Amino acid sequence: MNIQQEVMRIVFRAQEGSAPTKEESSFLLDLPEASIEAGFLKIAADAISREKFGNQGILLGQIGVETSPCPGGCKFCSFGEDNTNFPKYQMPDDEILRRAVEFTGRGDLFALFLMTMHEFNFEHLLRVLTLVKKVIPKQVQIVVNIGDFDRVKADELRAAGVHGAYHVLRLREGIDTKLNPEARVATMRIIRDAGLDFYYCCEPIGPEHTTKELVDQIFVGIEMGCFQHAAMRRVYVPSSPLAHFGQITERRLAQIVAVVSLASLEVKETQSIAVHEPNLLGLVAGANTVYAETGANPRDTAADTTGHRGLDMSACRKMLYESGFGSLLFGDRSTQQLNHISSIM
Repeated sequence: MNIQQEVMRIVFRAQEGSAPTKEESSFLLDLPEASIEAGFLKIAADAISREKFGNQGILLGQIGVETSPCPGGCKFCSFGEDNTNFPKYQMPDDEILRRAVEFTGRGDLFALFLMTMHEFNFEHLLRVLTLVKKVIPKQVQIVVNIGDFDRVKADELRAAGVHGAYHVLRLREGIDTKLNPEARVATMRIIRDAGLDFYYCCEPIGPEHTTKELVDQIFVGIEMGCFQHAAMRRVYVPSSPLAHFGQITERRLAQIVAVVSLASLEVKETQSIAVHEPNLLGLVAGANTVYAETGANPRDTAADTTGHRGLDMSACRKMLYESGFGSLLFGDRSTQQLNHISSIM
């Protein structure tokens, strides 16, 4: 059986709802980036994903509400305490609310994310959540991207109106970070057990990561039943210790997105596939979700990512339109047609 036949066999099974195994996912990731087979894989994943999600795109927005030299010490992050130039800063309440209103004013955001450093003031976060909830439309969900937390805090977050949490066992966690992999996994389980939507991602992908590392990390989210799966490449941050490795291409990222989307087919909890940072190649390879960003950004050396690495809502909306999505899905499961006019307003 030659390579092309094997790819077609896996894809045809995926069309029938059967997800690739770990071994088959490894095979698909190892396809040469410029091969016909890799191109076929991405086209097929796009078609299968659009059928699964009803050709609905999802917009997410994230506000980085604070910065500090982070003891997580991630070697790929602009906030890592050993390599950061960022001072300790907490965004004022009125500024958070202004940005929340800007993100949600049109009502087409599925969820608004609030991001803190790994170590954060939990009581302050709860207070901010209460304020934000009052100014955003009811159809917009609230999700947190924060450090590790226990079940008591998870229950408090849910009581405060939080729908979900983004948490990841990153590639080479505990090696390229100072964080405890077991603690990361424990928090992920707590998110699920508390009834919060569990947002996951294969990240941050660099050229040095092996196929086995990628597959193992992808399947952590699959085996834990993540609400959202995704793939994110590591961005070149000149000051970071991993900068010398460079970064993968968007085309390579799209191939990984395709594998993530197909490997997640049988996970009933998975409601979307994201590509990060937003790009058209990923959105025509199985992803249907992109993030707009403002405030602090771990992949940016600017104090405010707006106008730098972070795309705004208009740019993300237009990207979803250009990649062929017919409608936007909102947090209350209602939808709105996505056409030329709505994509540029």
